[in-house]
Amino acid sequence: MTRSNEPGRAPQGSPPVRSLGVAAVDPVPFTREGLSSIVQRTPGLHWAGHAGNPHAALQLAEQVHPDVILLDSGLDPHGHLTKLLVAGDPALLVVVMVREAHKNPAYLQSAMLAGAHGALPRNAEARRLIETIRRAHLDRRFLDPALAPLAAPQRQGLRGGDSLVSARRPRMPLSRREYQVLQLVAEGLENAAIAKLLYLSVETVRTHVKSILRKLSARDRTHAVTIAFRNGILIAQPEDTPERGTPGQASTPPSGMAEYRAR
Repeated sequence: MTRSNEPGRAPQGSPPVRSLGVAAVDPVPFTREGLSSIVQRTPGLHWAGHAGNPHAALQLAEQVHPDVILLDSGLDPHGHLTKLLVAGDPALLVVVMVREAHKNPAYLQSAMLAGAHGALPRNAEARRLIETIRRAHLDRRFLDPALAPLAAPQRQGLRGGDSLVSARRPRMPLSRREYQVLQLVAEGLENAAIAKLLYLSVETVRTHVKSILRKLSARDRTHAVTIAFRNGILIAQPEDTPERGTPGQASTPPSGMAEYRAR
């Protein structure tokens, strides 16, 4: 599938102007709806879709090819998802929406080293969001003024060869597909269900699971999940992630296409 490419408005008789496809990766439906509204009313931008968790974010990137992904820092506190998204599509821009808990030099350094192209506070005003998207698109790197002071130690460390730079560089031993499979294993899905969600054969899923066990030096699936959480490869859901169903009711599958929506 080709990159999202909707024409923008242009003067009559002029060739159509290509608009930027913007998608969001955020666990909160209300936040996603707000981002969609802001993008859709902004000239030069169009809404490309959303995802509610990391593995659905990779599906969104692979199938829709947005130009920009707005990524909640709560879903990627160590930069692993950012690194996989950028590695899979060098043209993709990742703009991190930074939560209060992550407003510190260590997180910003980690995000930028992982490949993020822009960052702004998650509670920023709409005009600052649009500015960050546009500046990141033009310059391939932009920090909102509210976060820029936090990046000063990062720049000093990079110039001085500080060991913190290498220490903070995200280490992701798994491939994109292995990361998705492990996410689903952690959610309790068996190989057949994982194969259905990722459009793979069951045998291919088995191969990925074996590779995950080997790379993490895990005895079994449960041990692999434990190691992944301990090492920050997998993360607990952010605190404001909505509950999935109530006791006595069947909840929506936590990581299927219900969590991924194209425009």
